[in-house]
Amino acid sequence: MIRDETDRARKNEHWKGTATSTIDRLNADLKEAMKARDAERTGTLRMAISAMKYRTIERNAQLSDDEQLDVLRKQVKQRNDSIEEYTKAGRADLADKEQRERTILEAYLPARMTGDALRAAVRGALGSLGADAKFGDAMKAAMSALKDQADGKAIQEAVKAEMAARGAS
Repeated sequence: MIRDETDRARKNEHWKGTATSTIDRLNADLKEAMKARDAERTGTLRMAISAMKYRTIERNAQLSDDEQLDVLRKQVKQRNDSIEEYTKAGRADLADKEQRERTILEAYLPARMTGDALRAAVRGALGSLGADAKFGDAMKAAMSALKDQADGKAIQEAVKAEMAARGAS
């Protein structure tokens, strides 16, 4: 039984060393959440599993690991959008619920690149472009290089900063 976030993190570390798919991890963790009577975690995992099954039916084929991660990324993005809307509407209770769900889902995604590491990766991706490159071309190059490693908004901000730095020098 998982008692706190430390145990959950330890359990996720266990999964990283084994060759199981994301859906297998979700199903195993769903079983644990049900045993622990953790209603919020159970509901969140059920929604994620349902989204994956829906995508499988849509494609009429089994999902690859990358496609499973894409489904989870989409779920996290939906939570982010909901958090933003609930915050605008003054519904802090619903925004908090969505944040907790997002945290649960993010545990199944690989670590995201942020800060200086992201700026350096963007700088490397833009290295092949000329000094007079357009923003759209820079975004295309950065997104193709960093799609699964960072959030699209973070990449956009890093590209803007890098383009501004290029223009200043």
